[in-house]
Amino acid sequence: MIHVSKYLVPKGYNAITIFPIILIKDRKLRDDKVLINHESIHLKQQLELLIIPFYVLYVAEFIYRLHSYRNWEAAYRHLSFEREAYAHEKDLAYLKTRPFWNVLNYIFK
Repeated sequence: MIHVSKYLVPKGYNAITIFPIILIKDRKLRDDKVLINHESIHLKQQLELLIIPFYVLYVAEFIYRLHSYRNWEAAYRHLSFEREAYAHEKDLAYLKTRPFWNVLNYIFK
């Protein structure tokens, strides 16, 4: 489900996924297939990790990456969850062929 809310999406981002909702900043972004696919990949990741553990791991990895890179954007871009989503966001058929727990392939890269 996609919901438009410019107030719930953090500044500097166009969308955020909080299971089971994809929040987008602007109504026009509903038509951005790449953005929606990126966020849909996060939905799949969240389901695979039973939702709450996804958020715990996401925050823990972010803290680790932030400590390592000392830069918010670099930490965000190097998160395993984000690397998988960015690597496949343009492949609109990716979720149909994505292996279960594929995000594990991005953890140690």
